[in-house]
Amino acid sequence: MQLVHEQPDFEFFLRGADGRTALVNDRRLDASFIVAPDRLLEGWPVADVLTLQVADLEPLFALEPELVLLGCGGSQAFPPQEVLAACLSRGIGLESMTNAAAARTYNVLAGEGRRVVAAFILGA
Repeated sequence: MQLVHEQPDFEFFLRGADGRTALVNDRRLDASFIVAPDRLLEGWPVADVLTLQVADLEPLFALEPELVLLGCGGSQAFPPQEVLAACLSRGIGLESMTNAAAARTYNVLAGEGRRVVAAFILGA
C-alpha cells in the first residue's frame, strides 16, 4: 500500500492539543490562542472558560466566523450565558469542548472550507 502525505489547503493546521499545550503546524504553544484557517493570534488573555467575558470574544468576532469552537482545556466546561448569547445574537454558532476535540473538529471544518475560528484555553 502506498501512503501519501497530504497537506491541508489552509495555512494553520492543528496537530493536537490538550489542557496545557497545542501544536499548530510545527509550532508548540503553551498560552491561550485563537486560530482560523488563515490566521493565528497568540497571547489570547483568557485562562478559564468560567470567567470568559463577551469582550474576550472581540478578536474572534473580528475574524467573521460562522462557527466558534471553544477549547476549554483538558475537560469540557461551558462559558457564561452572556457569552453564548453574544454569539447567538450575531448569528454565530459556539461549540464548547475539550481542546483535543476542538483541534480535531477545527481541522475537519477548515478542510471543508468552512469559516471556523477556534479559541483554545491553555495552561489549565
